[in-house]
Amino acid sequence: MLAMWNELFPRKRPLIGVIHLLPLPGSPKNRVEPLEAILERAFLDLSALEGGGADAAIVENFGDRPFGKGVDKATVAQMAVIVRELVRATKIPIGVNVLRSDGPAALSIAHAAGASFIRVNVFSGVALTDQGLIEGCAREVLSLRKALGAKVAVFADVHVKHAFHFGDIADAARDAARNLADALIVTGKATGSPPSAKDVEAVKKESGLPVLVGSGVTPENLKDFRGADGFIVGTWLKRGGIVEEPVDSERVRLLVQSIRTLDNPH
Repeated sequence: MLAMWNELFPRKRPLIGVIHLLPLPGSPKNRVEPLEAILERAFLDLSALEGGGADAAIVENFGDRPFGKGVDKATVAQMAVIVRELVRATKIPIGVNVLRSDGPAALSIAHAAGASFIRVNVFSGVALTDQGLIEGCAREVLSLRKALGAKVAVFADVHVKHAFHFGDIADAARDAARNLADALIVTGKATGSPPSAKDVEAVKKESGLPVLVGSGVTPENLKDFRGADGFIVGTWLKRGGIVEEPVDSERVRLLVQSIRTLDNPH
């Protein structure tokens, strides 16, 4: 597990920027937007992330609200096309997150498109969400990875945002590690909301895995997360800090510089 992490991210505390896809054809908010226009916006965001010094990017079907527990075949096909084009266009690792929590779809897309990692919002345990009760899919995801021979790392959320959870976060971290996740993600209550530093520390201690902060990171609060192994950032990297706006390369650059000074404040 650690070998895969180190191969993906040779630099300490990587910044993974989020590429929020515009609504895909077939989703409720799509206004007959062609796939080429969605891909063009994704390319712009990738260019800004790479130009600002991000270590990786993760692609989400963020515009497809309201989400279902899983996605249809059209979404899988369209995301595979988009992710494949992004992988071909960059040298930084590309990840996939299929919302709300379709781990098998994410793994299928990543393998077909040549992506390096996936994020699974409910990998183990049970979460009460606005999509209903979502159960973990660790066995299904890892069995599929084995069957495909896919070299794709699995990053699992622990007590993911926009959900109610049963039990203690430390117990959930141990369960996620026992279910063979490659790294864990800790978030706040909602998009753009940071987790508590204590939760990050507890997940790190109990799992023994690399831990990423997955929401609410800014240059101002980075110092609270010195124990984190990396950061997944979407909202703050956008123009004006507005989640629907394009990625701002200057914001990416500023956050990268702030991360690099965590161990060397002078």
